[in-house]
Amino acid sequence: MKLPNGARIYVATIAVDMRCGFDGLAALARAYVDREVKDSDALFVFFNRRVDRVKLVWWERTGYCLFYKRLERGRFRVPQPVHVGATSLTIDMPELELILDGIGLSEAKLRTRER
Repeated sequence: MKLPNGARIYVATIAVDMRCGFDGLAALARAYVDREVKDSDALFVFFNRRVDRVKLVWWERTGYCLFYKRLERGRFRVPQPVHVGATSLTIDMPELELILDGIGLSEAKLRTRER
């Protein structure tokens, strides 16, 4: 299993009950992000209320894939939506990797290399 390369990444900005499985998260993706997991080349990210657990769900050719991470200490540093009341925001893969590593996006400085 690997995370889909080049996928659009949607982060739900509303806390989710981590007891949700594949179907529950797919329904939340429809409700919060207005996208179908099966019909899109996208990755959907959900956090719990304490922001110490995260679930990622995506569709891979033959079925749903689910990634789940629980922090032993601390919290994930989740970016805030630009618009008040927004139910989701989009990020890219380097930003997701920083979040999953516990690094806040406001603390990180992503630089592009000059060619």
